[in-house]
Amino acid sequence: MRTGILLLDKPFGMSSNAALQRVRRLLGAAKAGHVGSLDPLATGMLPICLEEATKIAGDILSGRKCYRFSIGLGVRTATGDAEGAVIENLPVPSLQPAHITRVLQSFLGRQAQVPPMYSALKRDGEPLYRLARAGLVVERAPREIDISALELLSFDGAALELEVLCSKGTYVRTLAEDVAQALGTCGYVTRLHRVYVEPFMSETMQTLESIARACAAGESLALLPADFGVGHMAAVHLDAPRAQRLRQGQVVSAERTVSGRVRLYDESGRFFGMGEADAQGQVRPRRLFIL
Repeated sequence: MRTGILLLDKPFGMSSNAALQRVRRLLGAAKAGHVGSLDPLATGMLPICLEEATKIAGDILSGRKCYRFSIGLGVRTATGDAEGAVIENLPVPSLQPAHITRVLQSFLGRQAQVPPMYSALKRDGEPLYRLARAGLVVERAPREIDISALELLSFDGAALELEVLCSKGTYVRTLAEDVAQALGTCGYVTRLHRVYVEPFMSETMQTLESIARACAAGESLALLPADFGVGHMAAVHLDAPRAQRLRQGQVVSAERTVSGRVRLYDESGRFFGMGEADAQGQVRPRRLFIL
């Protein structure tokens, strides 16, 4: 199995881990990891890192994400989506698109968001969703998020369709509830689709069916190279002696002034992991591929 990144269009009703394991089995991969979980009721882009590319998953996770979602107004559920029981009903005021747009603009920028109880965050090793299912509510510390864009796509008087570009750690279910409250009612997510994860804005996704067909036909899948996911880092090209020393855990000098996390390439131009460069251009190994 080759090292690389596969962009899966996760189907409705399947957990992210179940989708990951299905892909891993189909491709015969020894190692695989997904970037950013999607709820079972959500669909859309789920980047899956295969083999040595699993070592860059954490760096991809820091990128922004774009979601398209619908909010059913006048109803609030225990989970913030269609899976939970209805716990509140409120009238929906007469709303105009111009007013909705102004309200949406107020959500732009950096802000604190309290994670929902129905989330995979843990308290004393126990996922919050398990506590919530047991009827418990615990205090959750607010987390800083950043909303870059929030656009109204449609409104029919009872439901909104929105598109948001947001930072990692943003809970769209909480955002939907907050938007509904700002509009003078309550609401829940009726549909959620992840359009893309940066930096894969224009890349093609594959379905479980298309992967299965390709495997059955003995066809090779087009994987994105691992360094595609860390293209925001500066590139450091090393000759054979310096690349070897770096692989042995030693510090080497870069040929140009760089600092921070860097992509590492050997004398043949092959990407072999990531390092950390200081202000003097000294590079230390961080996560190296076994090639």
